[in-house]
Amino acid sequence: MSWTPRRLDQLGYLSRGRSRYRPRDAAHLYGGPYPFIQTGDVKHAALYITEYQQTYTEAGLEQSRLWPVGTLCITIAANIAETAVLGIEACFPDSVIGFIPDQRKADARFVKYLFDAQIQQRVQRFTQGAAQDNLSQEKLLSIDFDVPEDVNEQKRIADVLSAYDDLVENNRRRMTLLEEAARQLYLEWFVRLRFPGHEHTRIINGVPKGWEPKTVGDLCEEVRESVSPDTLKPDTPYIGLEHMPRRSISLCEWGTAQTVTSTKHRFREGEILFGKIRPYFHKVGVVFVDGVASSDAIVIRPVDPKVRGLILMTVSSDPFIAVTAQTMREGSKMPRADWRQMKEYRVASPPSGLLNNFESVIESTVNQLKTLTFLNQKLRAARDLLLPRLMSGEIAV
Repeated sequence: MSWTPRRLDQLGYLSRGRSRYRPRDAAHLYGGPYPFIQTGDVKHAALYITEYQQTYTEAGLEQSRLWPVGTLCITIAANIAETAVLGIEACFPDSVIGFIPDQRKADARFVKYLFDAQIQQRVQRFTQGAAQDNLSQEKLLSIDFDVPEDVNEQKRIADVLSAYDDLVENNRRRMTLLEEAARQLYLEWFVRLRFPGHEHTRIINGVPKGWEPKTVGDLCEEVRESVSPDTLKPDTPYIGLEHMPRRSISLCEWGTAQTVTSTKHRFREGEILFGKIRPYFHKVGVVFVDGVASSDAIVIRPVDPKVRGLILMTVSSDPFIAVTAQTMREGSKMPRADWRQMKEYRVASPPSGLLNNFESVIESTVNQLKTLTFLNQKLRAARDLLLPRLMSGEIAV
């Protein structure tokens, strides 16, 4: 099969997203039924975008546009040339370009993998060096790349690569379900106080009889072990705020210390990271490796491994996040969570039998999350070995 140089506009329709209203944080635009995809949602998606942090109202939709399922989203600001395919109808701002392939000429998945294999690096080379990296539609259209003339060959290549991404996505769904089950167990036992035997337990001053009133500070400590970048091995795992998903209890992505240029905080497997600056204070999770973290994250270490699950579920819970938000102190640039306030949060500790039962469930959940995290890393590595060979035509399908 022959491969021919093509530009994006020769393979389909593309245009920037639309968000005409300023300021973009106007409250009446948000909270409705229409998904609003932002650059971070594109970056954190695998192949398809199905999750999002924000939605538009009817007013938001009026000043934007609803893009169809199958649109390839291409970021042109903040996260340059990240791509993912819409798995849902959604709006997005002008920091994202939408590409709708001509079904006779291109497959959206194939074009996405072209970005991963070739185009992203080419784009980043000529967008770096400006005051703020950005990519215009004109710059994007100046790039041509080789594609199979037969769209069916594009689809066959995409099928091979997407099989790996489909497995990754299935594992991510399993992780979401595991995390939600753990979250609901915590809420049922420690917030709603419907723990096993609650029918026969008196509540005294908000605490079940036999439970011990404690604080977060009684159960864990903040760890401030600063590390200079010149002492780190290049392959040391590094977790920045950009690696921490919202509303998750597991931190399953990380970079490496070769990108680190400033002092960081050391963490060890099983400890908990808490993003301490707004708007990142709902980024909380347990780590599965030893490494270093952004100085904008608090490293939390349980004083006793037997309460690790209770601490993890407490500091990642909505009630704790809400109280933390209310007590954030003003920093030089933006509000920050204050550990001195956080550690005063009250926690009711159950008798050893109940606590052991709860901890065993959470420990099992965390172990499963860890297993799925490393399985996904192996799947991505296998896909990435095939990616450049398939996208260059070196391997025929």
